[in-house]
Amino acid sequence: MARKKKPETKHYDNPNVVGLHSAVLDQPITETLETNYMPYAMSVIVSRAIPEIDGFKPSHRKLLYTMYKMGLLKGARQKSANIVGQTMKLNPHGDAAIYETMVRLTTGNEALVAPFVESKGNFGKCYSNDMSYAASRYTEAKLAPICAEIFRDIDKDPVDFVDSYDGTTTEPRLLPTTFPNVLVSQNSGIAVGMASEICGFNLNEVCEAAIGYIKDPAFDLFSAMPAPDFSTGGEIIYDRAQMEQIYATGRGGFSVRSRWRWQPKERIIEVYEIPHTTSTDKIIERVVALSKAGKLKEVSDIRDETDLGGLRIAIDLKRGVDPEALMGKLFKSTPLQDTYNCNFNILVDGYPKVMGVREILDKWIAWRLDSVRRTTAYERDKKAEKLHLLQGLEAILLDIDEAIRIIRHTKLEADVVPNLMAGFGIDQVQAEFVADIRLRNINEEYILNRTKEIAELSEAIAKLEKILGSERLQRKVVCDALATVNKNHVVPRRTGLVAAEDVPEVDDTPQVEDYPVTVVVSEDGYLKKIPEKSMRNAGEQKFKEGDALLTQFESSNARELLVFASQKQVYKCRLADFADSKASAMGDFLPSKLEMDAGEQMAFVVDPGDFTGCVLLFFEDGRVCRIATSAYQTKQNRKKLKNAVYDGARLVFAMPFKEDLDVAFSTSDGNLVVFNTSILLTKTTNSTQGVRGMTPKKGRTLTGAGPAATFLEQGTNPEKFRTHTLPSAGTALSLWD
Repeated sequence: MARKKKPETKHYDNPNVVGLHSAVLDQPITETLETNYMPYAMSVIVSRAIPEIDGFKPSHRKLLYTMYKMGLLKGARQKSANIVGQTMKLNPHGDAAIYETMVRLTTGNEALVAPFVESKGNFGKCYSNDMSYAASRYTEAKLAPICAEIFRDIDKDPVDFVDSYDGTTTEPRLLPTTFPNVLVSQNSGIAVGMASEICGFNLNEVCEAAIGYIKDPAFDLFSAMPAPDFSTGGEIIYDRAQMEQIYATGRGGFSVRSRWRWQPKERIIEVYEIPHTTSTDKIIERVVALSKAGKLKEVSDIRDETDLGGLRIAIDLKRGVDPEALMGKLFKSTPLQDTYNCNFNILVDGYPKVMGVREILDKWIAWRLDSVRRTTAYERDKKAEKLHLLQGLEAILLDIDEAIRIIRHTKLEADVVPNLMAGFGIDQVQAEFVADIRLRNINEEYILNRTKEIAELSEAIAKLEKILGSERLQRKVVCDALATVNKNHVVPRRTGLVAAEDVPEVDDTPQVEDYPVTVVVSEDGYLKKIPEKSMRNAGEQKFKEGDALLTQFESSNARELLVFASQKQVYKCRLADFADSKASAMGDFLPSKLEMDAGEQMAFVVDPGDFTGCVLLFFEDGRVCRIATSAYQTKQNRKKLKNAVYDGARLVFAMPFKEDLDVAFSTSDGNLVVFNTSILLTKTTNSTQGVRGMTPKKGRTLTGAGPAATFLEQGTNPEKFRTHTLPSAGTALSLWD
């Protein structure tokens, strides 16, 4: 087989090609950024991601203006697909992007406090990723009534118009909103090197605050708009100092938590409002993850029952769980309580700027005053034009016959206007108007009726001139428009306020279902937690071959256990962490369950109760320790306590108690010692060596211990074995047989 020929290396002798190649390689990175990257970055910032002072991004503005031109402010709803298609004349980004923009502005999606689009059909919900919106061919929409304030006087030159992207039509650069929509509509966007996150405020509160601020720059904004307002409701954990920082700088964060109610009959927590920053599926995923990790055992089930009627998350609780305490824990560990981080970054005259609420109002008021001046000047000019024409009509009123004679005796059409100008001393515009009057209107009645408007127009023009010459009157026009919005568009506040000091501290200790259990521990370290019902029906306890019962006691599922081990360590564990078992089962192997160190063995297990009593420890070398149970209580959820028990000998028996009682221990040489625990001093150091319980003797060891009644046969007098001091040699059991 022939070998494949190695491709030849081409050498370019053309100096122009080599020079071009070198130029590309040698281009400075700064030049590449300036010519290629910077235009893209500026386009994203200025034309896509950051809202302007009217509160809209270009995509919002193009969509709403298209709907306005389609007559959807007062007309009937139209298919969303048709609206999207018409919008593409202004927005070249494609139908999917346009429709997604439209969805967020609708009443059905519930993303805005004051939505701009009335919708019919399934537009999904902003708080549920599972409830996706229907295709544009199925849904219908029109402009909401609030849009009348968005497009107020747009035909009277309040804003600049610019060419569309293809130059076939024009569109407004900004929309002449009569209220500070930039503060009302929640807005977020990520640009190149910067972002914007503007929380929404209540429409009526913003209008009242703007009116108060226009009248008095020292107006307390918090008296009118104390905090943001979200379409999804919830409750803001209100901190006045925190909110003042946001109002002053435009940056900062605050916490929003869900609203819920308790259904005692079904034992269900019903969450019906959540923070705007999250969704139902994120909340459920987090709760499920915590449950699987064993950190949320109070919840037996969680379901998303959200439908077109509204949001509903159902949380089923286990028996004995306090719903208030559980919700406090859920607020701390799940998105049921979330933080909203503000970044009031807004484009002003084409430049992004982070501003506080007062500065935003200043910029909006200045922009709005300019719109008022432009609208007023437009109306004045239009009325002045009409007045000028009517004054020409008034000039021929004195001699209508003369006007007819001039027109009648003029041979050339082009001479009609000049002859009227000469005959009545009027200008060309007035003469053109007179010449165009229909023959039937050349009568005294018509002309008198028309000329009556001259006085009204003169008065109206004077008022408009007065407004143009007075900023105080211009501010009044802005305030009157805000008052009209406030009256005609009432939006109840949805997000409540909860003082930060009224929010209780959260206890991280997991709530568990509490019920009686019997704890059975074998000598090899196997533990069984048997519920009361199973214990009543249980047969003989079964153990692994060669294993036997070490201890058995009554407890409850919510209790903690102390597991004494070799190597001076004590382990703490919750019974709730162990699965319910049966007498016939082997149980859980404690060294593995507690992740004991290599070579370490379990010695004994006790139930410390509420850590208010004492625990009595007996060691093989005869030592006896009385230790306060509180010595093993920890504030943190520590599972292993090091150097927490005497390690000079093997632990034979451990017993918790709250009141003094008679106890006994036996020795390897057949003696028994009975004493009352009151003769022992309580130690608070858990690693104490205690006292000697038996007199030392070569080879003697302590073999067993426990309550005195368990060592003596019925009818045996314990006083025969009693000692009032330790150590004691004890009394031989054989002497009393």
